[in-house]
Amino acid sequence: MQNQKLTVLEKIGFGAGDLSINVVVYSLFALLLFFQTDVFGITAADAGMISLVVRILDAVLDITMGVVTDKFTSRWGRYRQYLLYFAVPFGLAVALLYSTPDFSSYTQKLIWAYVTYSFTMVIFTGVVIPYISLPGVITSSPQDRLSANGYRLFLAKVGGFGLTSVPLLVALWSNGNQARGYQMAGVVMGVVATVLLLFCFFTVKERVQHVVDPTPLWTQFKLLLRNDQWLILCAVCIIGTIGYAIRTSVAAYYAKYFLGGDGKVQSLFLYASTISPIGAIVASTWLTKRICKIQLFRWSQILAVVLSVAMYFCVKPGDTVLACIFFYTVFFVVDLHAPIFWSIISESIDYGAAKTGKRVSGLAYGGISFAQKVGGGLATAVVGTLLTYCHYVPNQAQSDSALNMIALTTAVIPAVFSGIMGLIMFKYKITDSYYKNMMKNSVAPVIIS
Repeated sequence: MQNQKLTVLEKIGFGAGDLSINVVVYSLFALLLFFQTDVFGITAADAGMISLVVRILDAVLDITMGVVTDKFTSRWGRYRQYLLYFAVPFGLAVALLYSTPDFSSYTQKLIWAYVTYSFTMVIFTGVVIPYISLPGVITSSPQDRLSANGYRLFLAKVGGFGLTSVPLLVALWSNGNQARGYQMAGVVMGVVATVLLLFCFFTVKERVQHVVDPTPLWTQFKLLLRNDQWLILCAVCIIGTIGYAIRTSVAAYYAKYFLGGDGKVQSLFLYASTISPIGAIVASTWLTKRICKIQLFRWSQILAVVLSVAMYFCVKPGDTVLACIFFYTVFFVVDLHAPIFWSIISESIDYGAAKTGKRVSGLAYGGISFAQKVGGGLATAVVGTLLTYCHYVPNQAQSDSALNMIALTTAVIPAVFSGIMGLIMFKYKITDSYYKNMMKNSVAPVIIS
């Protein structure tokens, strides 16, 4: 079998898809909770509950979408077609999510928040399940997959950098009306997301065709449950997403209340979640050519715990410079694992096929997305609950207990999840050498020219 190399344009196009997807991902993690409490005007408890309920209900759709992608193909392939179908609805959903209609009652606000969030997550599912399945069909080379995921994650962080500029842009556009500023930002994000999805669709090509066994859904579930390495990745995804989402979603509160910053400081602080991971992607790609990628995954998360705890004890209210140094460093270390995680999902699926003799792909990717959404929903619910518990009041000076809780939620609490994720990965056994030996005894996929 010959591995067909991906062109630079195709890698960029593939990365553009994740850049578009991260318009939603980053906004949900970094902006939405703050927007809902401090701008839209619902309580932290209600905002957290909306995220938990909608994401868990929507996560069921991930499984459905995974099955759909296994059942249907078109002239564009098995997965790529959905990027075209959902491009415009995707952009519209983002624009509506950050709109603030002039409602007369709190109940109307809650209904609007539930409806727009639900619509966004349904369309998001229609895009993300096919997209995260693409690495397994655009090339059969593990190294090319890793390289493509490097481009993908780099561009995703570039998109995240743009999104973390939203507080700054809102300050420039709002003329004292933050709701108007966020609405303008939502429209811009929606248009950009649509254009990027279309660019991904027109530049990426599906080359690898896996034979999908017409196995009943319940049997596929049982096969997945026998794939112990995929189950480990699901656990890692849930736990890692909780930690990442907690750290990111509380950053705006930390910058505004703990550091005493304005919109500019909020954007500066939020840049840590995008600038540092860009460097981490480059570093991870370089390091994985020299050391075992699984070892890097494990120990980077342990190091993140040490740095996060140090941040909590060293940074005092108003220490903006020191806080930024720690926050940027923590995000760099945490995100060393990201290119590795998204490249080894397909390897865990290959492992399952070698173990059971049947390849379960769509449902496996749907399960990973399900895990990510559950983790994100739980994280927002945790943050909303903690803010309520410490008597957080939007747009006012916070009590000492509230400031301490914001500091804990920024540093120590997400570090616990990073540490657990690193420890779980000591149970993951599909190293580079293991995978190569396994594939020597496996049936090669069919390559479509």
